[in-house]
Amino acid sequence: MAKVSRRARQERLVETLEREPFLTDEQLASRFDVSVQTIRLDRLALGIKELRERIKGVAESRYPHVRSLAPNEVFGDIVELDLGVHGLSIWRADEEHAFSRSQIVRGHYLFAQANSLAVAIVDADQALTARAVVKFMRSVQAGSYMIAHAHVKGERHGYIRVNVRTTVDQKDVFIADFLIMRKGLDMTGGSTGENRD
Repeated sequence: MAKVSRRARQERLVETLEREPFLTDEQLASRFDVSVQTIRLDRLALGIKELRERIKGVAESRYPHVRSLAPNEVFGDIVELDLGVHGLSIWRADEEHAFSRSQIVRGHYLFAQANSLAVAIVDADQALTARAVVKFMRSVQAGSYMIAHAHVKGERHGYIRVNVRTTVDQKDVFIADFLIMRKGLDMTGGSTGENRD
């Protein structure tokens, strides 16, 4: 394989990150067949922020669109949001989120990211989880980036069905089907009598 010039590689790096802004340095190094250090030096030379900063920048611009949660109530960084339709959240698990012996991420963190995203995409001032059916597909190691994709599948009597699929390196690690209720409903579907202004 012919060696690509630094300039050509950096141009491809910019194009790649415009299409897929949430790739890790490790994923980029693998794609470009160079070391992680080379990718970091290229990013530095091009003024491209590290992944956490790119995620944070995108997420901060999305928070004003979330109606059902305050920014400090969202678990993970919402980087794409179309209220009532779909959303995307990214979260990096650190050692503190994992079991100390195995470094496997604790399941309730995967649930928290998915549940938070499911509630956030509901187009309502307040929304609560009424039911969740979850399936853990495989374990996740500390240091991994979880990408959660949520899609609204339908609505009936004020309850919104949301499907969330969480992946690591494009492999399913967690799948959940949530039933989210809007404020003003009780768990049986009736009105609580609250004013829904």
